[in-house]
Amino acid sequence: MTSAPSAPHGVWRPYTDDPLLNPAVVDGLDAVAVPDLDRLRRYLSALVSARRGPVHTTVAFNAVYFGYDLDGQGYGGSPLDPDAFPVVTLEESSPAIPVGAMVRIATGSHPLYAEIVYKEGQHPAVSALGDVPGWESGAPAGAVGVRSPFPGEAPVRRELLVPDTHAFGEALSLSPAQLGRLRLQQRWLNQDGHVVVNACYPSHEAAGQDALTAYADYLLSEARAQLLSPAVPVSFVDLVGGDDDQLLRRALLRTLHLLQSVLATCESVRCWGPYAMARTSLAAAWQDDGPLGGGDMSTLASSLKLAGQATVRRRHGMPTATTVYTAIGPRLRTYPGAGPMLRGIDYAAAVCRANLAVADVVRRESENGLFDNGTRVCLDDAFESGGIWRSHRPGEDGSAVDPLSPTGLGWRAASEPPTTRPVAQPAADPDPLPTGSAVDEPDPIPVDAPLGDTGLGQPELLRVTDSEVVWKLPLRLAHIMDGYLPLRPLVADELRAVIRERTAVVRLELSHPGGELDESEMVQDTVPDLGGEQGRLSEIEWPLDFFPGIALLLQWPRGGQVIRATTVPLETPVTVDGLTIGHHYSKEVLTREHAPGSTRESDSPAALDERGLVMRAVRRCGLLTVDGHALLDRSVLPTVVYGTRPASHQVIALEAAVEELLAVGRLYSATGSRDENGCPHHPARAGQQPIPLIGYNPNPVPAPRASASPVAPDQNWPGPATPHQVHGFLRRLRPGSSPSEAQRAAYRRHCRKLGKADGWELPTGYTFVTEHTRAR
Repeated sequence: MTSAPSAPHGVWRPYTDDPLLNPAVVDGLDAVAVPDLDRLRRYLSALVSARRGPVHTTVAFNAVYFGYDLDGQGYGGSPLDPDAFPVVTLEESSPAIPVGAMVRIATGSHPLYAEIVYKEGQHPAVSALGDVPGWESGAPAGAVGVRSPFPGEAPVRRELLVPDTHAFGEALSLSPAQLGRLRLQQRWLNQDGHVVVNACYPSHEAAGQDALTAYADYLLSEARAQLLSPAVPVSFVDLVGGDDDQLLRRALLRTLHLLQSVLATCESVRCWGPYAMARTSLAAAWQDDGPLGGGDMSTLASSLKLAGQATVRRRHGMPTATTVYTAIGPRLRTYPGAGPMLRGIDYAAAVCRANLAVADVVRRESENGLFDNGTRVCLDDAFESGGIWRSHRPGEDGSAVDPLSPTGLGWRAASEPPTTRPVAQPAADPDPLPTGSAVDEPDPIPVDAPLGDTGLGQPELLRVTDSEVVWKLPLRLAHIMDGYLPLRPLVADELRAVIRERTAVVRLELSHPGGELDESEMVQDTVPDLGGEQGRLSEIEWPLDFFPGIALLLQWPRGGQVIRATTVPLETPVTVDGLTIGHHYSKEVLTREHAPGSTRESDSPAALDERGLVMRAVRRCGLLTVDGHALLDRSVLPTVVYGTRPASHQVIALEAAVEELLAVGRLYSATGSRDENGCPHHPARAGQQPIPLIGYNPNPVPAPRASASPVAPDQNWPGPATPHQVHGFLRRLRPGSSPSEAQRAAYRRHCRKLGKADGWELPTGYTFVTEHTRAR
């Protein structure tokens, strides 16, 4: 027998160490202390390395909330009740199950407990070779052809679920022989060890939710008892101070998005959407010469580049444009010897690796998805059949769209011919409003003052000499999130010639006077991507306190392979909407990209209340003045936020939020006018119909002087330790030990506070650590 793996030294041990989650976590990344963040990052890095397949953000949440033990027990050492998990049955209809759900798979004999770690669409229209009819790419749940489904129908979607049947430890897992028999019988699992179901959704809106929102709603409904169990390391009721559904939902979404952000910053991890994989396993797979190794991945990427090549009609000899949609999952099965590598969790790993491999080729070898052969390759659907990629010629069509952001062009082209104009958004906006909030909407109010949208985030050339090029650039949210730095065309052109003769590495040297940089951030070897007119440096790890809008002063010594970037301190730090800023910044970018729900570590728009949605709409859709003001026609606010047909209660709630924001001075009222052609103006023009506007003023104010260093304390912090609150939690006892009566009574009081009316006794083998204060 092989011994169970042991957790790396210093990594969190559930039911032994203090919980990873604390009240600061549910307030977002900015609120979490550096030691707590490092502790969370160490555990998540170890978790991704320990699990066989990719770790979805919802699975990472399960691990930190329900206590996944890295010593080999998984969830088996926690007091979870697996018999309370929902049952899923192969080829049957059931309520939709999100990734992260803990389930019982019907087997007819031995119970099979599992955690769903991956899922994808399994539309019958997708061929065994991965060829996809255009309308299926991006189609909504329940669609069986062009212009379906019909409004009002509850959609049903065929979905493949990948279960991790070893997530609950050896004691609650079936043996390899038993699992093999289940696959051979194909009654409870299919031949690959997966479960295919007909997932029933209550509405099209529910079917269109992103994975994190769907999981938060699932935890608050079907899995509510599991979420609110007092037997978890620390309860969400404790963390948020109540059991109100809205309060819990917002906290859940904040926590899920925080975990996704932390996973993305783990050095040993790479992410494909919400799935995280260890870099070591990726490198080993791509270096492998066998099935689905580096050679097959290179072939896959090449086939996508060639798929959109023009064909020639024999009669007239004229080339015809072709659009090809390729589904990754079925395509992987066509490679010789791939079958055994697509079973169980290995299938999820193979699909994510393949998508990452294609994405890397698109990043490195194309200009925004457009390759030298004239074909544009872009991800069109991230969910169906492991992901659907679109190969199209001519490549100029849709070239403004991020090639790695799924847009569902196949379905839109087939079923939704454009009849109306979308809302005018700033060019290259990296974080649009929620889906459905900007359709059939009039353009936002133009103002007569100089506007900043056109040059938003554009570099400013300061000096060009024989020895150097110096320019200034405000960082955009896309630069920070995607880890790249755009270059001046002059710099890109000359670097292209330099690199042609040397190694393809450009060193970035960062300086942040008055701020803190990790040693690994000060000097970074970046990957130059110099194709097209504007090149970039990729694979940059921007410091956590670099915010959208912070200005960089950049200097390139001509002929070298080093670019130096520095921030410039302000004489007096300022505060804007609670953000303390100590360095020069772009007011326009800050207004646009530091809006609620838009920053690198903030909530999703779905987690915002009405006031946050109003502020987001004004700052993101209102056009900008050069001093960072944003103005929006008040009459179009509901449709900007909710879409073309907002419900009356939504309109009323937004109006109440506007009045509240006006009363506290976070927004201001203004008056514009509309001319005879319907074009609005500000200031109002004489003789034109007046219209009400709502405006945002960034209003920087001097920041209060800190009485102590603003640097968050860590293990090496020389000052006094910072006390922090630890909520009551369960702790596993050593064999032979038992809890005292005082601890049993404390646990009963804890359960009563959480609203649990029964089951007040401590689980066997555990004691209860009461709420206390501990120094970091």
